[in-house]
This record gives sequence, structure tokens and C-alpha cells, in this order.
Amino acid sequence: MVKDMRAVVVNEPGGPEALTVTELPDPEPAEDEVVVRVSAAGVNRADLLQRRGFYDPPPGATPVLGLEAAGEVVAVGASVDDSWIGRHVVALLAGGGYAELVAVPVGQVAPMPEGLDEVAAGGLMETAATVWSNVFMTAGLRPGELLLVHGGTSGIGTTAIQMARAAGARVVVTVGTEEKAQVCRDLGAELAIVYREQDFREVLREQGLEPDVILDIMGAKYLDANVRALATNGRLVVIGMQGGVKAELDLGRLLTKRASVTATSLRARPVAEKSAIVADLVEHVWPWVTDGRVRPLVHATYALDEVADAHQVLEDSSHVGKVVLRP
Repeated sequence: MVKDMRAVVVNEPGGPEALTVTELPDPEPAEDEVVVRVSAAGVNRADLLQRRGFYDPPPGATPVLGLEAAGEVVAVGASVDDSWIGRHVVALLAGGGYAELVAVPVGQVAPMPEGLDEVAAGGLMETAATVWSNVFMTAGLRPGELLLVHGGTSGIGTTAIQMARAAGARVVVTVGTEEKAQVCRDLGAELAIVYREQDFREVLREQGLEPDVILDIMGAKYLDANVRALATNGRLVVIGMQGGVKAELDLGRLLTKRASVTATSLRARPVAEKSAIVADLVEHVWPWVTDGRVRPLVHATYALDEVADAHQVLEDSSHVGKVVLRP
């Protein structure tokens, strides 16, 4: 390992220009950690929030951005078996992916699925863990049920479509353009609603569709419409607030439908919870990745020095699938 690694930090919150590539000491693994030499790291909207100063790392986490990575294990902590060294892995991070090296608890590391190249693997873990923990663990999506995904061509959206279809569920999505709608239909969505042209709730009502589960990134803006759209015993899971943080909730309608609303985040969960999610992914989702039913869609790759351009793509919502850095 080199003595100093290149990494991306934010010295002052701001736009993409606030991202700074600097040199930092190589991370040393704690007792239960491994150090991964990063070959690819996914870029996520949470990174944009951190850059703007709205999503600080959990206490004790590195200020280096990046919530997922793929690479090779090059060092292990005292309580970790040496057999990990040399393995190609994917990692769920509290931070640190935008760097040449990252230390991560061994429970948050998993073998890279067979047949997946390192670029695609770099954009796998955060989205797969988000979808699995929310759509399956929290909302309990079952075969034959209908899932509504807002933002169908995001990294999370494209992953959610594929994972839900692999599990035997049906999927509808909202997207911004007809071109993006076709991508979602090609992935297996039975209906793609262009929200700039249509009211998603009205389209669902006209089609006689009532989602059993809704995965929402909008928050306040869509709260009422989401609750109205839910089926009886439906489950709404809010994982983003792109449409605001405060809205009125009609408890009477929620009670009538015997429905639930849950809001969750992944980054600040304890290591034990994240490790359980990763173990579930290996057991249930990795077989879908290996047989091709689930594949990260990579929109573009950027070098570490081009990180501002990578963030701008997400700012513009011009991407389909994942944007990936190559440190």
C-alpha cells in the first residue's frame, strides 16, 4: 500500500466545485475491519447532500465521501481471518468510497458476485442494500404484489425494478421522460408514468392499479397522493425528501386502508444491522445477480479528478442507472 492515498473531501459546503481531491494517510484497519483497495465507487444522491452540508457522516466515520465500493482486500484487523486478503469484494460504507483505500467493518463486506465486472460492482451495494432493507425487510413485498417506485431510472429505481421482478412481484414506476419510461419497461415494469405529463395517482386509478408497496424518494410532495394510491394493507416507505420534509397526513384514510407509512435511512444504522442486510443480500440477491436477473445499469464512469462532473450528472438527473468513480 502507498503511504498516502488520494481521496475526495469537502472543505466548505457548496456545489460540485466544492469537491476537493487531496492526499490523506492510508487507513489502518480496526480490530474487526478490512482495508479495501478501491477499484470502483458508486455516486449516490446522499453524497450530493453531504457535499451541500445537509448529511453529515455518522460519529466516528471518515469525512471522505462515498457509500459503496468494489475492490480488493489488502489488509485485515486483528480479529479478521487473513484469508480475506486478496479477495475481490463489494462493501457497504458509512463513508470513504471516493478514495484509493477504505477501511470497513468486515460484516459490511461481501464477495463480489460472479460474472460482475468491477465497474458495475462499484455501483451495486448501496442500491441493493437500500432496496432489500426497505422493499423486502421493512415493507415485506411478496410475490404477486404490486410495487410502485418513484424515480424509476435512478440507481435505486433500476435496481428495485429488477429485484422486485426477480422476486415475482409486479412493478410500476414514475419517470421524467418517455425515453426513461422505455428503459423501465425494458427492465420489466408493466407501467411507466411520465410525471411531467401525467398525474401518477390518476393514471393508477384509471388503470385500476393499487400498489401494495410504494418506494418513495419525494417525501412531502407525494405524501397525500401516495397514501391515496395505496391498496388496503399497503405499505409506504419514504427514503428521500426531494419534494420537501413537511406535509399533512390523513390518518383517517390511513386507518381505513389499514396502511402504514415508514421513513428510513441506511447510513447511520449500527454495524450489526448493516451486517445483517449484507448477509441477506449474499443469500437472497447475489443468486439473482449471478444468473443475470439483477444487473447494475452503469450510466457513466469518471476518474477521481472528474468527481465534480460526476456530481453534476446527478444534479441534472440526466443519468439512467449508476454513475461510478474509478479512483
